[in-house]
Amino acid sequence: MTRYVEFLEPTATVQDAAALMGELDVGGLPIGDASSLEGVITDRDILYRVVARGLSTTTDVRSVMSQPVVTCRDDDALQMVIDAMAAHHIRRMAVLSTEGNVAGWITLADISRRLLVESHRLQETLRDLTEAEAVEA
Repeated sequence: MTRYVEFLEPTATVQDAAALMGELDVGGLPIGDASSLEGVITDRDILYRVVARGLSTTTDVRSVMSQPVVTCRDDDALQMVIDAMAAHHIRRMAVLSTEGNVAGWITLADISRRLLVESHRLQETLRDLTEAEAVEA
């Protein structure tokens, strides 16, 4: 999960969104602020809702953002987050604190990295157990 989240104002332009996404090397940005999440603008929103329709890059992100925002809680189980992403066909999610404010942002890439690390740890543990059993035998 990324704890530092860069937000865009709803009145920001699609050009502003694309520039900030490029600068941050991200595929989506939340619209609003930590206490009032209004929507999300993604690279796909820009492609399909702006470029494909011939809209201007000065279009407000509010008019092309995805909403409602699918969120999870910071204490949700990882499998619950994965299931929600799959059910809603999304690649990123706002993570809310117990107070309901945006505490971070989680992406499929974050989840993949975490699962890869956990898989390596499991493999090491199994190898250690197997080696210990071989020594005892």
